[in-house]
Amino acid sequence: MAGYGWTTALDELFAPLAEAGLVPARIVRIDRGQCDAVLVDPGTGELRTVRADTRQVGDADMINCPCTGDWVAVDLSPGLPRPAVAALLPRSTAIIRKVAGKRSDGQVLAANVDTVVIAASLAAEPDLGRIERFLALAWESGAEPLVVLTKADLVDDADFIRSDVEAAAPGVTVLVVSAETGEGIDVLRACTPGTTAVLGQSGVGKSTLTNVLAGVDAMTVQAARSGDQKGRHTTTTRELVPLPGGGVLIDTPGLREVGLYGGEGVALAFADIEELAERCRFHDCGHRGEPGCAVRAALEDGSLPERRMDSYLKLQRENDWIASRSDARLASERLKKWKSITKSMRAAGGPVKR
Repeated sequence: MAGYGWTTALDELFAPLAEAGLVPARIVRIDRGQCDAVLVDPGTGELRTVRADTRQVGDADMINCPCTGDWVAVDLSPGLPRPAVAALLPRSTAIIRKVAGKRSDGQVLAANVDTVVIAASLAAEPDLGRIERFLALAWESGAEPLVVLTKADLVDDADFIRSDVEAAAPGVTVLVVSAETGEGIDVLRACTPGTTAVLGQSGVGKSTLTNVLAGVDAMTVQAARSGDQKGRHTTTTRELVPLPGGGVLIDTPGLREVGLYGGEGVALAFADIEELAERCRFHDCGHRGEPGCAVRAALEDGSLPERRMDSYLKLQRENDWIASRSDARLASERLKKWKSITKSMRAAGGPVKR
């Protein structure tokens, strides 16, 4: 299982589960209460994929449910109608976004990821604000972000565009690649050891990158619309694909909506602005005209683009909203729990103390 990311630390963590007769496995794909998981067959010692029931683990919270990339303990007992996932191992990292719409719940896109590839196509002008949003999501996961500009064969000014993207992604490697000509693919392969998840909008070439890195047509590919280069949804589920040189890659469906789920991702994605803010005269500077504001000074001299500042403030507001909704949800859950305890105590005739 080493090629799938199994480590000696996981081996030690799994020891009690192994004593109970369970087998370690990694989830390749999730499908309505079931999953495909790869494991070492106890009988033959060879890798095989099993279809397993996941309904015994997780809960209604989408963050704690099994997802692609999770390490799990599988029960292969012959008395079961099919193998079953009996336990979910702790995650080293998790890519979590806010679910679509006005709800504040989170959804795990992939787990135990080392590198998050943010793919953007050069066939159309990259949306810097969207890339910054993806970077905040990636940094928050605990994995290392990597921006990959695809379809370099379609443009003549790829290096010029890359410089703009690099300015919006401080501290992050930005690669220019072409699956058609092979440009940059070897460098990309060298930058993605371990487990890599690929994020981006539809049509940017995520599935094509997966196929090139995997060396096989692991994922179906469709062309983007010729008129506006917007993509069609080819990948419909998150799927873990083994790579020939070791490691695995998780291809994901195109994301139309990338809601943040709080945390420090925004601060890391905008480390340049955070560094400027530390130089402000007042520690609680709002950057709206206070004297000695280093951020306003950078905006005025042009070293900090207004566009980037607007993007930073927008994502900060989203984080604040998520935090307030999460606090309200926790308070509601505590109230419901207390009401349930109170009801039970009264039914038993006992005193109710708070």
